[in-house]
Formats: sequence, structure tokens, C-alpha cells
Amino acid sequence: MFCPGCGLEDIQANQFCRACGTELRFVRSALERPDNITASAVTARDEIGRAVAVWIRENTSAQELKKVAEDVLPQIEKFLESPEEKRMRRVRTGSIVSFVGLGSAVAFALASIFGNDPEFLFFAALGVVCLFVGLSFVVNGLLFTVPKKSLADKSEDADHQRRLDAQTTSELVLPASNQIYTSVTEHTTRHLGKVKSEK
Repeated sequence: MFCPGCGLEDIQANQFCRACGTELRFVRSALERPDNITASAVTARDEIGRAVAVWIRENTSAQELKKVAEDVLPQIEKFLESPEEKRMRRVRTGSIVSFVGLGSAVAFALASIFGNDPEFLFFAALGVVCLFVGLSFVVNGLLFTVPKKSLADKSEDADHQRRLDAQTTSELVLPASNQIYTSVTEHTTRHLGKVKSEK
């Protein structure tokens, strides 16, 4: 498993990430057993995929396959898209609709002015309405479509921990001390011995 905070691989099933300190217990349990919403979404995607595969297998004529490719598959793609893809699709759709509305409004307004025909003003007004509809799509995509949540980038912590893991014990810099002990027990024993001798 990799830490979602910094990307360091957790080999020993630690409770916290060695590099950035992110708690890994909840991530591990979520990976082992997804929540109900995730499980139902995965099941729904599997069922949709099976249903489409069966339908394609049963209907082999070119016209029916064309209908699936043009009508059904784009709808399935919309259903399976991520929030960021949904956001970009709405912004793209809004941009296209607004530019079409703006272009038609300007064209019909110019035709009305230079052609001395007031009937074109109605079509220019429809173009303005189309412009505002497109702008509403853009605003919806930018402000109201919730993007995927992201975590803080802690990749520097992971790189530092990887460098530490790659070093051998002879390369590690120990704290400046006159005495180097091989274990905590040895250090404690010697420390207690010093305390007794001082008394």
C-alpha cells in the first residue's frame, strides 16, 4: 500500500506513514472493505458493462451497433466520468453554447441594422439568451461542480524517507557522543551503573 499523503510505500503495515505521519489505518481498512456507496458504484458499473456486452452480443447488425455507439455508449461514459471530467465537460459545453449565442446575436443584430429589417432583432435576442445559457453552464462547471478532493503534497517527506532507507548503517550519522551503545537496554544499564557509582 502507498501513503495517500506522500506516496511512500508502506511495506510493514505501519499505523502511521514513516515519512509524513499520515494515519494509514483508515486507508488500509477502506482499501480492504470499501464503503456502501463505493461498493454500489462498483457493482453498478459491473452490471452496466455486462448488460451492454450482452446486448452487443445479441444484436449484431450494423445499424444496431451504430445506435449503441452513438446513443448508449456516450451516456454510459457520462455516468462513469469523474467529477473533474464532468466539470470540464460542463465548461466546454457552456463555452460552445455561449460563443454560438454571441455569434448569432451579433450577426442578426448587424443584419437588422444594415438590412433595415426589425424581424432580425428577435433572432438577435434569441442569440443573447443562448449566450447567457452558455455562461450559466460555464459558471456551473467552474463554481458549483465539486472537483475531486486532493491531499496536500508531501512528496518531499517521502523522498527524504526513501533516501534514509537507501543508506546503510555505516552511512548514517549518529549523534555526537563519546559512547555509542548498541541497544537501549545496554544504554540504560550503563546509565544506572553510573547513577549508582555517583551515589
